[in-house]
Amino acid sequence: MSEHRPEVADVFRTYGDDFLGLWERVLSRPQRKAFDDIRACRTAALGGHVDQCDQCGHCAISYNSCRNRSCPKCQAAARAQWLAEREAELLPVEYFHVVFTLPQQIARLALQNARIIYSILFRTVAETLLTIAADPKHLGAAIGFLAVLHSWGQNLHLHPHIHCVVPGGGISPDNSRWIPCRKYRKSFFLPVKVLSSFFRKRFLIHLRRAYRKGKLQFHGELEPLAQPATFEALCQKAGHLKWVVYAKPPFGGPEQVFKYLARYTHRVAISNRRLVSLADNRVTFEWKDYSAGNQTKTMTLEAVEFIRRFLLHVLPSGFVHIRHFGFLANRNRKEKLAVCRWQLLLAGLAAAAAAGASGAGVEGCRGVGCPACGSPRWVKGAEVPQAAGGVTGSDTS
Repeated sequence: MSEHRPEVADVFRTYGDDFLGLWERVLSRPQRKAFDDIRACRTAALGGHVDQCDQCGHCAISYNSCRNRSCPKCQAAARAQWLAEREAELLPVEYFHVVFTLPQQIARLALQNARIIYSILFRTVAETLLTIAADPKHLGAAIGFLAVLHSWGQNLHLHPHIHCVVPGGGISPDNSRWIPCRKYRKSFFLPVKVLSSFFRKRFLIHLRRAYRKGKLQFHGELEPLAQPATFEALCQKAGHLKWVVYAKPPFGGPEQVFKYLARYTHRVAISNRRLVSLADNRVTFEWKDYSAGNQTKTMTLEAVEFIRRFLLHVLPSGFVHIRHFGFLANRNRKEKLAVCRWQLLLAGLAAAAAAGASGAGVEGCRGVGCPACGSPRWVKGAEVPQAAGGVTGSDTS
């Protein structure tokens, strides 16, 4: 029988009392609930049920899971459903993976103002992508994208950043055509330097506004920032930093990015498979050092410190950390996607016609050949939305 590998819950159960002795007074309600839930997950504390074989009568007890969104062992079913829904929304275009990261000087404000800072981060990322994409100098189209908040780095320190999965193109201002992306230095269809500058500017505008309205709190080491001059000095310094925007096409297609994100959308900070050992009041886990060529290394922390870092990434109650914007926004997603598919179909047919119907098929459409004459111009299964020039119908077959 293989040796039992440690899990996050084992750390919580073994050293949880030591942790509470030091940090219980500063835990938020969501953090305390996640702590209690993870310790009790799949134990008798949550009850369970008895499974019995109807052939031999063998019985086994299955304890209930906590279903906390921060628990490394829960949310598997929700994650699988989320991935299936996202894959069903894929358009037949190139997709891009974009990451917006807060500099550490600003990121530390989230320790005491998580809801405000993360809300500003989402708002700024949306403004940045939608505004720059709508500019005729860059794309001149209304785009859509999915955004997922991560607050951690590989070493479990606070590292707030948002992953975006963006289709390579958008809808024209008059909704009449699909505008494909233009490449900038073989990377993203929007220039990274422009995105970074706009992102920094808009975030600091919203941050200063939140400060003036008294929405930010400062305690302990951050208490000096309660003074307007000190806070403004922080903003001025951050305004001269380079804010990181990482952007390039996903290797292997959009499915790969979704599968990558699905490992983190319904979990927090670290998975059980990364834990190596738990002994002598220490936790050893694997981490990837991106500054050293993505080398996999091991790190050892005191168990109490491990728990403290883990709980840093428990989000405020009810905070939505997966959001959709533009034509992928929840309100009109189905209708907008239908318009996008119809416009892509028309663009594909026009491209094929311009190429003289070479017989290679239409990119982005499911060419199956006409059942009467075998022409490759026949396209099956293209839904025609009512918004496209008043035409109605479902299939062209």
